[in-house]
Amino acid sequence: MLVYQDLLSGDELLSDSFRYEELFDGCLWEVEGKWVQQGPVDVDIGANPSAEGGEEEGVDDQAVKVVDIVDTFRLQEQPPFDKKLFLGWVKKYIKNLTPKLEPEAAEVFKKNVEPATKFLLSKLKDLQFFVGESMADDASMVFAYYKDGATNPTFLYFAHGLKEVKC
Repeated sequence: MLVYQDLLSGDELLSDSFRYEELFDGCLWEVEGKWVQQGPVDVDIGANPSAEGGEEEGVDDQAVKVVDIVDTFRLQEQPPFDKKLFLGWVKKYIKNLTPKLEPEAAEVFKKNVEPATKFLLSKLKDLQFFVGESMADDASMVFAYYKDGATNPTFLYFAHGLKEVKC
């Protein structure tokens, strides 16, 4: 199994169990998340406790719906960004990430980060912002939004900010 860690914070943000599509020559990865139910599962084994003289016991625990990617990688939601805050974060992110990349990867990143950022800016009002478990505000950010009519969120990652680790 492969896990993708943030190059800047070391937080695990994704794994190869989630398929991704590349956008902007691989600068962004697009990953489909899905809502899943966690908690107690009601299993009917065919017994009727009241007919057998027993009492029917209810379960106090409530099942909860969570987004698989957010839950699996313990992503922490951040307050929404306005255009000024977002562009400030992007500039800082590029400055911090570029020196950690191989020269060839840095060139590809620099070439494609502007159109990728414009794409994200066009969706800014619809985006949810997440950081990894360490909550490092100068590290990679994961963006989520709902495509037209979708019931499951789509996540966007800056691919150059991820490091592949074999588990």
